[in-house]
Amino acid sequence: MVNSSANVGPPIGRPPPTPSRSGSTRTPQPPPICGVRPRSLDHGSHRTRSADYLEAMDDRTLLLEAFRAAIAGVEPEMATARVARGLDLTHAHRVVAISVGKASAPMARGLASAVNLADGVVVAPEHLEAPLPLVVGGHPVPNEGSAAGARRALELATSAGPDDVVVCLISGGASALLAAPARGLHLDDLVETNRALLECGADIVEMNTVRKHLSAIKGGWLAAAADPARLITLVLSDVVGDPLDVIASGPTVPDPTTYGDALGVVERHGIFDRLSARVLGHLERGRRGLIDETPKQPHVRHEVVVIGSGAVAAEAAATYLHSQQVPARIVSTRHTGEAREAAAAALSIEPNGEEVLVFAGETTVTVRGTGRGGRNQEAAVAAALEIDGRPITFLAGGTDGIDGPTDAAGGIVDGGTIGRGFAAHFDPLAALADNDTYPFLAAAGDLIVIGPTGTNVADLWMIRHRSDAEA
Repeated sequence: MVNSSANVGPPIGRPPPTPSRSGSTRTPQPPPICGVRPRSLDHGSHRTRSADYLEAMDDRTLLLEAFRAAIAGVEPEMATARVARGLDLTHAHRVVAISVGKASAPMARGLASAVNLADGVVVAPEHLEAPLPLVVGGHPVPNEGSAAGARRALELATSAGPDDVVVCLISGGASALLAAPARGLHLDDLVETNRALLECGADIVEMNTVRKHLSAIKGGWLAAAADPARLITLVLSDVVGDPLDVIASGPTVPDPTTYGDALGVVERHGIFDRLSARVLGHLERGRRGLIDETPKQPHVRHEVVVIGSGAVAAEAAATYLHSQQVPARIVSTRHTGEAREAAAAALSIEPNGEEVLVFAGETTVTVRGTGRGGRNQEAAVAAALEIDGRPITFLAGGTDGIDGPTDAAGGIVDGGTIGRGFAAHFDPLAALADNDTYPFLAAAGDLIVIGPTGTNVADLWMIRHRSDAEA
């Protein structure tokens, strides 16, 4: 839950740009368990106007509450239960559940509340309360737990007969959590490929094109294993536009991509030297037709329902804002691109009056440094540079509560963020150059730390502009 009572510091001017993070030994204190790190007013050399402080506090609280409403709007347990109660399972001999992803535990709880389950597995990125045996896998990089989860999922699917129903519950993160290497490959091959794709700036479609062609479970292979059972897939979408073949690398749906497409991604991003000879050889043999392509035909008895998405979260945020008599406009539910550039593009859109601009989507980061951060933190620092000294508040957060390999969901910045960072001896340009945005936002008091939310529909951004007169 977002801490709506977090203090918000005053906008302050930019100090001389002499201190640098790289030259400082200062380490920010650990962020709070929940909410935005509190800040106190600076009673030193910087003078503030109380009106500025209050306006900033109001806008930050408003956007944080809207973010919380968006997450609540895609709560997976209730959504799964609602859909499950409408399923016709009258003639099912057994119902087997395979729940994988960041929302796997609550989705499984929702299914179990509505359906009698004979067997199943939950594959999650951490230990969570689940109504079925739990396997903890790795995210965003697969591990041995991911391999164990994939093996169990395939066993359950293969064991299902023609009178059984296999219900697959899929949410964001499932691609890393289901790691079954194709014949001739090792788990280490998947790990290093996944890491290379994450760091080269490949988007989710490109990443999953490659991952499907290195897997024995993705790209429709799980559906093939479930034949001849009836198959039902409930999806909490974390991919822009909700393409079923991309979400979780499409384990239960046909794959329109090819080995040639996968090699094209590798070539486009120049990562040949980061992949093992086994991976490159496998992809090349596939391109030459020496290895079976991923399934191209749908499972004969298959139903798919999307129970939540970024668009649903954006609508929930807008609904909350309207309830507070604040106009809101959903600009895009397909907001993509490099995080820094996407932030600049979002800030270039002029609002109509006092409306809050809302965006849903998922950006990427091309990693060139060695620091800590994520795509939303990267966007937040880039936005802070754009809005420095201006009466604008910008929020960028992952609906799963996790942004990159950090404990933050993202960041919320305003016209005083850059000044606060400099005052704490952190340089925003150095932070961006080293992909080290987490320490900068922590020093400025602008991290959003809410913990894992149990849901995942990609990212939500919001922007509130104020006129100089209002400020």
